Amino acid sequence: MALARVRLWLLLPEAEPSPREQPSRSATSPMAPPRLSEEAGLSRNTNCSEIILLQEIVKDGFHRDLLIKVKLGTSIENSPTCSVLIKHHLPTGLYVDPYELASLQEHNVTEAMIIQNTVDLEAPEYLSKEFDVFVYAKSDSQCSECFKTFLPVHCRYHQPEEKEQRAFVMVKNPELFVRCYNDFPSLNCWKQSDVEAPCSMKNKHLCKWSSVKYQSVNQNVILQVPVGLKVHHFLVCVVTMLVTILCSGLIFRAVLKHSHFSL
Repeated sequence: MALARVRLWLLLPEAEPSPREQPSRSATSPMAPPRLSEEAGLSRNTNCSEIILLQEIVKDGFHRDLLIKVKLGTSIENSPTCSVLIKHHLPTGLYVDPYELASLQEHNVTEAMIIQNTVDLEAPEYLSKEFDVFVYAKSDSQCSECFKTFLPVHCRYHQPEEKEQRAFVMVKNPELFVRCYNDFPSLNCWKQSDVEAPCSMKNKHLCKWSSVKYQSVNQNVILQVPVGLKVHHFLVCVVTMLVTILCSGLIFRAVLKHSHFSL
């Protein structure tokens, strides 16, 4: 229910301050300093509303979806001409399947690219390395200044523990980049630096993106991954070996029964 309220709040435009919240000004007082009216006019002409980012994990088990939603701010006429790029730094406990990303890209579902050349899909958590992923967000049809996307992530196997039957994997807040085709004065309120990154999944040429600061709805995301206990190590090995021998015997028997050998 709380998450639904957060999503609804992201879709609603920011309310204008009520008359009681407006700073009181005396139009007839000759002692009022002229600088006050200049600063008031400047605040009305400059739109510096914060960028809001929401990320959450859905699904259970070892296969999850990382949902990301970005709201650029209210009263932004040029937001349809902007593109949003999200850079996620995934920890060793998670990985992204490049073949799955290629399938999602083919069906125009998710546009994402892994920055590293290769990703070992079979390696456990303690033998893996961290890596970065670029995710290109799409415009939200229900919100003119909003962008959204999702990234399928998978949990890696962890080493057995002594007592705990779960491990925690933290997904830190991502880096956010914005690129606009037209003049966007409000971007100066958020911009921290300029970086170069691929323009899109279809256009791999480097474009100039603005690294921007934002307000995160929930600080970092923590996943719980089930792990085994060390006390079960011997039992698991014995059962695994017996099942392997049994299955191999059944396969060999079926081959002998249904195959025709000629000398």
